[in-house]
Amino acid sequence: MTETTAFPPPDEPEDTNERTAEVLPFPLKKDATPAAAPAEGPVKPGEWEAELPDTDDPEAEGLADGEPVDPAREVYPPSVAEWMEAKDKARLPVLPDWVKLPDQRTAVRKWAVRHYSAVVGYHAVRLPCIYTPKILIYSPRGAWRWSAAIGRWVFDAEGKPLRHAAVAAEDAAEYLKLSRQRNDRVRLRGIVATIAAFIGLAAALTLYVMAPSWLLLVSIAALTTTLGVVGAPADRPLIDLAKVTFRKRRLSSDIVIRAHEVAGLTSKDQTIAFPRPIGRDGDGWRVVVDLPYGKTFEDAMKAHARLASGMDIAPTQLFLDKDETSGRRVSYWIADRDPLAVPSGKSPLLGATRVDFWKPFPWGVDERGNPVMATMLWLSLLVGAVPRQGKTFSARTIALAAALDPYVRLYVFDGKASPDWRTFAKVAHRIGFGIVPKSGFDPVQHLLTSLRELKADVEDRYHRLSELPLHVCPEGKLTPEISRDKKLNMPLTLFVVDEVQEYLTHPEHGREILSLMVYLARVAPAVGVSVMTATQKPDDKACPSELRDQHQARFALRVGAYQVSDTILGAGSYSEGLDASKLLKSHKGVGLLKGMSDDSGIVRTYLADGRDAERILTRAAALREAEGTLSGDAAGDAPAPEVSATILDDVAAVLGKGETKVWSETIVDRLADLRAEVYGRGRSWSPSPRQKRSPPRSSRSVSARSRSAAASTASRSTSAASSATTSPP
Repeated sequence: MTETTAFPPPDEPEDTNERTAEVLPFPLKKDATPAAAPAEGPVKPGEWEAELPDTDDPEAEGLADGEPVDPAREVYPPSVAEWMEAKDKARLPVLPDWVKLPDQRTAVRKWAVRHYSAVVGYHAVRLPCIYTPKILIYSPRGAWRWSAAIGRWVFDAEGKPLRHAAVAAEDAAEYLKLSRQRNDRVRLRGIVATIAAFIGLAAALTLYVMAPSWLLLVSIAALTTTLGVVGAPADRPLIDLAKVTFRKRRLSSDIVIRAHEVAGLTSKDQTIAFPRPIGRDGDGWRVVVDLPYGKTFEDAMKAHARLASGMDIAPTQLFLDKDETSGRRVSYWIADRDPLAVPSGKSPLLGATRVDFWKPFPWGVDERGNPVMATMLWLSLLVGAVPRQGKTFSARTIALAAALDPYVRLYVFDGKASPDWRTFAKVAHRIGFGIVPKSGFDPVQHLLTSLRELKADVEDRYHRLSELPLHVCPEGKLTPEISRDKKLNMPLTLFVVDEVQEYLTHPEHGREILSLMVYLARVAPAVGVSVMTATQKPDDKACPSELRDQHQARFALRVGAYQVSDTILGAGSYSEGLDASKLLKSHKGVGLLKGMSDDSGIVRTYLADGRDAERILTRAAALREAEGTLSGDAAGDAPAPEVSATILDDVAAVLGKGETKVWSETIVDRLADLRAEVYGRGRSWSPSPRQKRSPPRSSRSVSARSRSAAASTASRSTSAASSATTSPP
């Protein structure tokens, strides 16, 4: 890929480190020879026609352009290392995943046994009652067709039209020539047929007299079956199909043009163009078209249903891709059948011994069956859908991958208290279910304590990363080596909250939970703490936009309307062609992914049911015990009780170093930012001009002595709180 060096505009400062050239106003040189006429035809990409002098100017007669002042810089070819890296990425694996993974091999073997046993049983049942009567009925017709074909061959029936044509043309010479040829053919073919008849009769008599009865029966059955196949009608096959044959036909340019006409994308004067031929692409067809001038990809997206109708396919079989090179070029992929209704299969995590969470892991496949790799590094993920569309299973697959990395710390909370997340108690550092206290355990308070604990950990990580030496932390960022160092205690962390709306709408703690989750989703991913929330109510009341907007990645399964899809995927997603409301009810586990990578598209997530999840988490728990990373609730270590802070502690916390007097309005605003759930937020103070000029002598400022006393109290409370919230390594 070549790089184009762009010079800065004249009004921008030049870079003194780069060598530049000064443009001088050289006059055009005289050229006695006439300029060559430009070649006709379209200009190829990357080539531009020479700018000709203005012929209307009388002084421009005989003038031509001079040599360019600054020649184009030379673009060097890629290095050997880059070339080898590109080749490595393009290389396909020697063996597919289902051959390398034991569980996948077992699944394929079971499928093959199940499939072919059903096919054999299907035909075995129909053999005596359907196939045998058909063979007996069609065999006389087959014998007659066979005899008639041999007779036509012996008597040269294929040359009969030519002889009749010679007679009609009264061409005696041609007729005599064809007659002699026919006589020679009939003589030779008659001899061959007679010899074959004698040999066949002798073989039949020999078989009848000398062969055992079983061989005679097999021969008669084979001959009868052959005659039955020959005599079967073309519209009534002898053997029924044991499986459904999906609708599949060849796609032609006429069909594509018709589809654009009925969709209103073309007119009589302007039609579409095909920059490349229509061809097969996997289990479908790939079509690239150039729309008429003035039509865009967005117009094609709006006409999606009409295009599918014009091609006589279901809307779920037509997929549109945008071409970055032109606003009117659209790439279509037309599937032979609905690919989203085909299950993606079991998760490859079943055959994985462990996962490196620093690297992408398999999450599902796209509409064409290509693997989709997911990553949770440096981002937060929002998953939304209507109930029973696979929302929890899709999010749980990511958590299962995190569980198989023993150096990833897991926080798991489920607002609906379903059994889907119960097994994570084997590995989760903190875990809670529902919102109702039970047996002296309050899951909402446990979530609040975990959020505070995690916020303190995130703040501490920022300070410690900035203080680490350069040979340990070269760029001030978390690295795999730092995250796996137990002494530093900064592992990758995944915070999962399913049915988050149940916690956000809690009457007592919902406001503080929202504030803490917004902080984590916005700030925590940069230090290795990722947040994944799932909800079936993505509206502003149940899941406010201030939390949704902090998620860099979005995954929307089927929803009820395109407005809900835009709420989950972000404003403007519908205009980009992303609409989760078009997914069908049968598309379970299928959703639209946006923000996890540069590409947005459809993901059919892998399935890991309850039994599969238990197998994976049992393996993950054993792996963590072997590595010594089992901690928190999974290891039986409950968080220490929190020490409640007084108002003096909070005042000491918001006062800056060296501040002796601070306006009370400023303190209240800082307290509101520190603990919005206690001191409230959104206070608007409007002091009078007199108050702005000189503070009164009353207690509208905090003296240094009060600050010292508050700081002394805060130091004791802070030390106790820090010891209570310190998490085990």
